[in-house]
Amino acid sequence: MADSKLLGAVILTRHGDRSGFYQDPKTYAATGTTITPLGAQQEFQLGQQLRSLYLNASSPSFIEGFNSTLVDQNQIHVRADAGGELGVIYDSAVALLQGMFPATTKDSTTLADGTNVTAPLGGYQYVPIESVEPANDVSLEGWTSCGAFDAATAAFYNSSEFAQKKSDSAAFLSLLPNFLDGRPVTLENMYNIYDFINVQSIHNAQFARALPPTFLAQVYTLASWHENGVFTSPQLNGIGNIPGRTILPQILAELRSIANASDPLKFAYQSISYKPFFSLFGMTGAVEQHPELAEIVPYASALAFEVRQPNAGGEPVIRLNFKNGTGNDFKTYDILGRTGDVPLSDLVNHVNPALINSTTMWCTACNNKQDRGCGALAAAASQASAAVQANSVHHERISPVGAGFLGAGLTIAVVLAMFGVLAFLGLLTVGRGRSKKTARVHSPTKSEENA
Repeated sequence: MADSKLLGAVILTRHGDRSGFYQDPKTYAATGTTITPLGAQQEFQLGQQLRSLYLNASSPSFIEGFNSTLVDQNQIHVRADAGGELGVIYDSAVALLQGMFPATTKDSTTLADGTNVTAPLGGYQYVPIESVEPANDVSLEGWTSCGAFDAATAAFYNSSEFAQKKSDSAAFLSLLPNFLDGRPVTLENMYNIYDFINVQSIHNAQFARALPPTFLAQVYTLASWHENGVFTSPQLNGIGNIPGRTILPQILAELRSIANASDPLKFAYQSISYKPFFSLFGMTGAVEQHPELAEIVPYASALAFEVRQPNAGGEPVIRLNFKNGTGNDFKTYDILGRTGDVPLSDLVNHVNPALINSTTMWCTACNNKQDRGCGALAAAASQASAAVQANSVHHERISPVGAGFLGAGLTIAVVLAMFGVLAFLGLLTVGRGRSKKTARVHSPTKSEENA
């Protein structure tokens, strides 16, 4: 479409191929795993595609002013989930950025004595990546340690809809035990069943030959139904949508920055697991218009929120593009029940009532008073309340009006101090913003040099 100018994009990608792992079907607490050379290559190639799409002057989606030679850290912001799947998601971001910003001899400097020095590995570009630790920042894994989410998952497993699906799939599930190496064959455990069969089908030739040809597609369909039931909700602010409700504040902030002509940001990238995709497709209304999106996104899938300026003027608009795994190109999907691009303000107004913008809001929504900063928040609130009560007991009697002003003043002072300490500790943020983007910078290994 030539009716608008691309200002920039916010990209979300699923990690690349990895070894198998296990996640608790009740709480989704996960074990660690590792990226494979295939996974690193998938992400590297995705980075090359993004470069061709957004940094190539001949591309219709070229982002004007985006430095395509050397990384301008003011123009790009990168975050990577460092949670349940451990280094897989972070390493995927490293590989993608290698493809998007390849080594260049222009990454060099001339010293005072005239010596020219090029960065290692032929000019490798070290792009800052913010490692998002779930214990300190709930934005990329809002579902973990969330009691309300666990309760909603249990309710889904106890629903008549789940019982019907269990009955319908019983005959097929009874055929799987010989392929699962002792893993529980239940509909509740469907994602783990799919993950094991998928990983073995990719990396185990003997297993791939023995598996009946339709089984992988069948377990994928059942697992997608299962995960869509867990990570979405009929209500925008439903607890099933918590992956989208916690990640969207950061996405919207970055979209606003790109739309702001005085802000240098051109490209924001978040490396995540498959779970937020379900909620994002649901909350934007994309899945209502495109039901095929209600599936587990394959490795190295990418979702792009493009910020565009209409040629006819007016406020910037958003276009949603999605690349469904490797071997596919980006495709445009309609959102918010409309056809074509939608104004940024309309997207903001649609999702805003459901957003979880702080750890405090997350603790309330998840009914958590202990984990991920909630314990510190609860303790600080209790101390603030105790301080106000103690002051009211020990001070001389004053008029009701005076007491009101005094109580309000003390409350504000204590609460401000409390919030100042907690903000300093990093306990009051959902997404840390661009000022923290250099939290962790990757140093390439030999295997990545050869990737």
